[in-house]
Amino acid sequence: MKTINSEVSKKILPPPGLPFSYGWIILIVGTIGVIMSIPGQTMGVSVFTDFLIEALDISRTGISTTYMIGTILSALIIGKAGKFYDRFGAKITALIAVLALALTLLYLSFIDDIGNKISSLGLFKPDLISFILLTFGFFILRFFGQGVLTMVSRNMVVKWFDKNRGLIVALMGAFTAFGFSLAPKLFDTLIEAYDWKGTWRLLAFILFPVFALIVLIFFKDWRPELLTKTENKIDNSELDISNEKTLKEVLRTRVFWSYNLAIALMAMFGTAFTFHIVSIFSYAGIGRSSAVSIFIPISFIAVIISFAGSTLTDYINLKIILILELIGIIISSIALIFLSTGIPIIILIAGMGIANGTFSVLLTITWINLFGKKHLGAISGYAMGWTVAGSAIGPFIFSALRDISGDYDLAAIISIILVIILFLISKNKKGSVKV
Repeated sequence: MKTINSEVSKKILPPPGLPFSYGWIILIVGTIGVIMSIPGQTMGVSVFTDFLIEALDISRTGISTTYMIGTILSALIIGKAGKFYDRFGAKITALIAVLALALTLLYLSFIDDIGNKISSLGLFKPDLISFILLTFGFFILRFFGQGVLTMVSRNMVVKWFDKNRGLIVALMGAFTAFGFSLAPKLFDTLIEAYDWKGTWRLLAFILFPVFALIVLIFFKDWRPELLTKTENKIDNSELDISNEKTLKEVLRTRVFWSYNLAIALMAMFGTAFTFHIVSIFSYAGIGRSSAVSIFIPISFIAVIISFAGSTLTDYINLKIILILELIGIIISSIALIFLSTGIPIIILIAGMGIANGTFSVLLTITWINLFGKKHLGAISGYAMGWTVAGSAIGPFIFSALRDISGDYDLAAIISIILVIILFLISKNKKGSVKV
């Protein structure tokens, strides 16, 4: 074991004498970190969509376009954030993300006032001002929320565990799934109490300084050379470098693209579904409250699937999880085509539960299991770019296809076709998904 500076040790090493592995603390704060990213996730944004449309006098397709552009812009640079994380670690990267996310929420809570001030100057048309302001807001929101904070929190956790990593991811996925599913209803309740502006400002305060303090105290990077013998025994975290690969090496493998495209496709479909949930259900004659509430039963199934799937990844091939995700998208798409009260909603809940649960597993555990820890930030950051890009174009595609066809059936049919194409591309000559 290398000798290190004592001052550096105090900053990086977990407190000595703990009766349990510090990895469990990392699991808790990392899970909280993912949950804190919800305001920057589609799950969190979707509740505010209708209020933004009204406040900025922008169309649904218009807001979908700003969301797409802002998200794509964030996808283009998220890989840089992954490399930054590899270099500077979880604490610094997460602190920057939390501060930026909080400031963005404050900005969005004043966006209509800012637009009115600029419009009063008479230099630009109000609709152009709204478009630019909202695009910028979504860019920062998605980059630091869905992108950086989520990536850092998940990577920090999975790096701390080698053995039983699947079980750890299962525990993390269970709590984050419930957090995500409850968020729309919670945000909706807060909006009723404090209006949409007050809710965003309250969330900003919770992020900074409250959660920022947790990051400052408890976020720590896993370093094998800095752990005590006791800690090593508890964590079972002996470094295995047999599967370590650089980003350039990974991009030349078929397995990377098979998983990466499947994850990005689910991000596209899931984001579009979540973003337009109220509108989708309105075509079936179902109200806003019922539409938002659907995420709760979906989450129960997703948690079960995620917990079982993550745990089983210690023993089974990830391709099984990949296939289940694709099946979940197909089931959900079919349910959307025939959406109405009763059986179609039950089928939709089941399909989205399967898709969301397996998506959570793949998003968290795929890259470290396949390609190791050393370049995890760069690899996961690059893959996250595709995931973010998928989430960017999803709402726009659904909205545009709705404008063309008059409902969301065409979007669901195209989703099924994309799943079939991806499944065929992912097969090898023997007929099984290549891993």
